[in-house]
Amino acid sequence: MNLPLTFFWPQLLWLLLAVPLLVLVYVLLLRRKRQTALRYASLSLVKEAMGGRGWRRHVPPVLFLMALTAMLLAAARPFAVIVLPNSQQTIILAMDVSGSMRATDVEPNRLVASQNAAKAFLAELPRHIKVGIVAFAGTAQVVQQPTLNREDLAAAIDRFQLQRATAIGSAIVVSLAEIFPDEGIDLADILYGQSPQRGRSLDQSTAERPPHQPVPPGSYGSAAIILLTDGQRTTGVDTLQAAQMAAERGVKIYTVGVGTVEGETIGFEGWSMRVRLDEETLKEVALRTHGEYFYAGTADNLRQVYQALGSSLTLEKKETEISGLLALLGALLALMSAGLSLWWFNRIA
Repeated sequence: MNLPLTFFWPQLLWLLLAVPLLVLVYVLLLRRKRQTALRYASLSLVKEAMGGRGWRRHVPPVLFLMALTAMLLAAARPFAVIVLPNSQQTIILAMDVSGSMRATDVEPNRLVASQNAAKAFLAELPRHIKVGIVAFAGTAQVVQQPTLNREDLAAAIDRFQLQRATAIGSAIVVSLAEIFPDEGIDLADILYGQSPQRGRSLDQSTAERPPHQPVPPGSYGSAAIILLTDGQRTTGVDTLQAAQMAAERGVKIYTVGVGTVEGETIGFEGWSMRVRLDEETLKEVALRTHGEYFYAGTADNLRQVYQALGSSLTLEKKETEISGLLALLGALLALMSAGLSLWWFNRIA
């Protein structure tokens, strides 16, 4: 728990002034009892009047004052930032399957390393979290809809086939369409605009959907996107335009960069190409959506990245009301005060 606390009803904190007043009353009562005890000649009577048993006589009152303090704080409805299980229910893995993923700078190659790391990530995720998979190269497509079945997800990852080009923005759009199936997010509409020549079923409504109302970036807690790529966009939707769409819907994008930043020339299907990791764009995507950017230069780095992602996606810091916890603490302290008083002195107080 991170302090300081914030309070929904801070005006009730004035009631805490009763605690030092009660301490003062307790001290005055002790002095009065001491003065009364001095009137008796018998030492045993003095000890009885003083309460006896030394420090024990002060423990129940102190516990009672602590209980009262906790309950008064609870009445003011305190909030604190604490770590809780994340409420996210769906994660979309958007994974690059462009030809550059055959590069061997990440052993055994970028594709196999990313496949192995993704499957290890799935094995460690809580079973209640659904995962969907989007594969992208020149185009982006859903290869596995969100599911709880880890075997289906692993099988979908194993079926990846390398293709040409890299459409990072399109992968984000397709991921958003999977998260919000009722919003009518259409990759073709974004790429080519609304076209009256496009076919429409007879039962499909011709009414336009109302425009999307933006929400604060990172505020959508039911889904997130993990975007893994080793290159830079060469086709499809502009990456930052797609990132803005995610930001307006509150969806966080965690970007993972694989490979070399300075670039590398590789061969693919009889032709060669130079690929370079576009870190700046990936960092900007993460920044706009309130996600995080990770660089994975080796297979070990990639596994560590997925481990870190698992922690950040399953746990979150959240401002939470803790008045119930303080009330429970107050009740326990009050019971301890009464119990010890009965045990030691056969009376309450």
